[in-house]
Amino acid sequence: MIYFFFSITWQVRFDFRTCGGDNQAFALAREDKFRQRNVKGNMRAIRLFEPGQPVKFQEIEVPHVGPKDVLVRVKAAGICHSDAHYRSGMTKSGPFPVTLGHEVAGVVEKIGFEVSSVHIGDRVCIHYLATCGQCHYCSQGFEQFCGTVKMIGKFRDGGWADFIAMPERSVFLLPPEIPWEQGGILMCSSSTPLHALKKARLQGGETVAIFGVGGLGASAIQLAQALGAFRVYAVDINPKKLTLAERFGAIPVNAANNDPVKEIRNLTHGRGVDVAVEVIGLPLTMRQAVQCLAPLGRAAIAGLSDRTFEIASYTELLGPEAEIIGVSDHLAQEMPLLIEFARQGKLRLAEVITRVIPLDAGAINGALDELDRYGDQVRTVVIP
Repeated sequence: MIYFFFSITWQVRFDFRTCGGDNQAFALAREDKFRQRNVKGNMRAIRLFEPGQPVKFQEIEVPHVGPKDVLVRVKAAGICHSDAHYRSGMTKSGPFPVTLGHEVAGVVEKIGFEVSSVHIGDRVCIHYLATCGQCHYCSQGFEQFCGTVKMIGKFRDGGWADFIAMPERSVFLLPPEIPWEQGGILMCSSSTPLHALKKARLQGGETVAIFGVGGLGASAIQLAQALGAFRVYAVDINPKKLTLAERFGAIPVNAANNDPVKEIRNLTHGRGVDVAVEVIGLPLTMRQAVQCLAPLGRAAIAGLSDRTFEIASYTELLGPEAEIIGVSDHLAQEMPLLIEFARQGKLRLAEVITRVIPLDAGAINGALDELDRYGDQVRTVVIP
């Protein structure tokens, strides 16, 4: 009887180690657990200690990795206009101090024992929302409304550091064709406009107006074309950014010299556009995005602002049956399509990245100052 018990026990163990399918994945995850690189001690980070003050350097502990988490060594982290809003206090963030930076790409350095979709050494990019993965909104694919959602670089530590830890479901493989810097900015400056265009239900053959040709606007132009837009109009007051928009195939509309609403209506023979995407965050441009719509048009508002804007309720909204659509973050389910657009070259980001800087508080504060002034730079990327 004792011999029989040990024979069965040995056989079960043997079968577990040699069978395929899910057990193989589990075995690989356990193997990776024991092949973790020796990552411990402190790391560098650029952190916001108080709204209205410059960001500062601080040495902090390397993040803890739970059973479902992935530790990523940061290779590139973009600087977004939202980061300037967090620094100024216009948009709420914290608790403080908090490491900023939500556009992150890097290398997997360590994984929890339940992680199976990525392995040590994988190139990855990070969807910036950490969520529970189980609630009603997460199960429906609208994780930005998760009751426990925390955005990196805003409500939990982000990527202006040597390492970042995130749940496995927020980590996506980055193809070798996409450089680190481009993989980083995919995660906001490209993913947000894709979500905006999806929310606006852009259909092939429709016309689009993009208000603002910064990091988000430059991607919005290309993504609208990738989704089948017939014609894209790009609105800005900066000649350099309008030149960039024209290189991407958009029709430039200089709002410094013309009323962009009138100009778009002239260019569309009085009709207006089917979809407008606003990524600046000014009451003026939000209103213009609505005013340039054709009948049944949809305006997707993605630019952050703490101010309201006015519209004429009948002539600009009810009469033409227009829609104003709020755009909050983006969805994990949209990441594979976005990454594939970049891999195929339909989304070209090399020209969007206009500057690379080190993980240095002075350099980062300078980049944020320029964003506050709406300067010439399109996207700046931090390389730790």
